[in-house]
Amino acid sequence: MVNAQGADVVTHLCHRHKTTTSGDEDLRPPPTIGDTGIQLTEVQNTNVSVMEADIPYLVTLARSLVQDGRRRILGIAGPPGAGKSTLSAALLGELGDLAVLVGMDGFHLANQELLRLGRRDRKGAPDTFDTDGYTNLLRRLRDQNEGAIYAPAFDRSIEESIGSAIPVLATTPLVITEGNYLLSSSEGWANVRELLDQAWFLDVDHDVRKARLIARRQSFGDTLADATAWVQTVDEANATVIENTRSRADLIIRLPASR
Repeated sequence: MVNAQGADVVTHLCHRHKTTTSGDEDLRPPPTIGDTGIQLTEVQNTNVSVMEADIPYLVTLARSLVQDGRRRILGIAGPPGAGKSTLSAALLGELGDLAVLVGMDGFHLANQELLRLGRRDRKGAPDTFDTDGYTNLLRRLRDQNEGAIYAPAFDRSIEESIGSAIPVLATTPLVITEGNYLLSSSEGWANVRELLDQAWFLDVDHDVRKARLIARRQSFGDTLADATAWVQTVDEANATVIENTRSRADLIIRLPASR
């Protein structure tokens, strides 16, 4: 069960942060807490709450964002290997037609363009994405009131984006977007944070995260040596940048430990 202090923080989180386009304060109802297993571990960095939470509680929290049926955008950020895709998939599985996933990874620059720019060897760094395209899509999704808007998807099996792969219907209230740099204030990312109605940052043990990344690269054909080298030289450099953005989140989440 959530204790009284935890419930107070969750209520504060669900009520604060955004205004409507009309300028009125946007007060969202807090979720029904219930026996979800969440624990409030600390409150630090001014307004950022740090919580240990399980999937059922996070589903409840996400559902509360769209209780009035209006469009909301939930951002899930964190370093490579933090579990952003896994959490997003779990939320989608529980929320069904209430939600759609539009990932930041769909805006990777094509490999051919990265080669032209001399950036292919560090794909995934902040300057290897179409940040303008991503930001403009988020703006369109916030303002959507009819029809469908199509978003790109990233195919890890070919390491390329596929355009117009994800239909977002105006009748779908919650857009979940996940990625490394949602909270960054540099490299063209500065305008993303203001387009998110709520932003979560996933915090995970460093060794667990690295093990996940190495296993991921091996699953796509890398040798152990190549996978380890990429993680140490590329992913970890990006992770250092991303860790410094956590203070811009509404909530820092520690999921139950697993590999």
